Amino acid sequence: MKLRNLLAVSVGLAFSSLVYSQETKTEEVPVSAPVEVIDRLNIPGPLTFRESEYFLTWSKQNSPTWAQQQYLMRDDDFKNYKELINISYFDKEIDIETAVKQKVEYVERLKEKNQDKYAFVGVTESPDGKEMIVDYLITVSPKEGESYAEYNIDRFKNFDSNGKKSFLIFSYSKRIAGDLKYSSKALSKERNRLMEAVITTAIPTVTYKSTAVEPKK
Repeated sequence: MKLRNLLAVSVGLAFSSLVYSQETKTEEVPVSAPVEVIDRLNIPGPLTFRESEYFLTWSKQNSPTWAQQQYLMRDDDFKNYKELINISYFDKEIDIETAVKQKVEYVERLKEKNQDKYAFVGVTESPDGKEMIVDYLITVSPKEGESYAEYNIDRFKNFDSNGKKSFLIFSYSKRIAGDLKYSSKALSKERNRLMEAVITTAIPTVTYKSTAVEPKK
C-alpha cells in the first residue's frame, strides 16, 4: 500500500502506554493486567507480527460500544515491555479525520508541558482515504527505573459491513531503554521498516459482543 504523507512535525509526548480514554478521543490512560483476561473481541491468538507471537495479556470493556485488548510477547510485562500491540474496537461510526486530529492535538499539548528534543510525529493517509496512521517517537525519563525511547504507530481504520459501521485502531509500540540519544536514533532507523510492517499487516477479524462495562477504579 502506498501512503501519502500529510504531516510531519516535531512534538513531545510524556506517556508510556498505548491506550485510549474516550470513545471519540485518543488520550492515554494507565492500565494494569487483570487476574483473568477476557477475549472480548474473539480474536484467534496468539497474534503474529513481524514473525513474533503476541499473547492477549489485558482487556477492558470501556463502554457498551468500545472494547480494548493488549498483547505482549511471552517474556514481556507492562512495566518493562519491549513491544506491545493494542487493539481498540468501536462498535459505532467514528470520523477518522477527527480522531486523528484529536490525537495530534493531544500530542502537541503535551509538547508544551514536556520538552523532548528527540520526539517527532507524522500523519499518513492511504490513497483511498479509508485508513490513516499517526506515528510518533517519544523519550521518557521516569523517577524510578531506566530511561527509554518509545516509538508508536496507530493505524486508524473504518469498517462498513452491510451497512454496519465500526472503527478500529491497531497500535504497535516498541521501546529501547538506555541512553536517550542512542535509543532514539536506533528507533528512528527502524521507522520505515516498522511502518511498512504495520501498514501491510492483516487486521485481525473481530467478532464483537459487548460485555459488562467495567467500573472506573
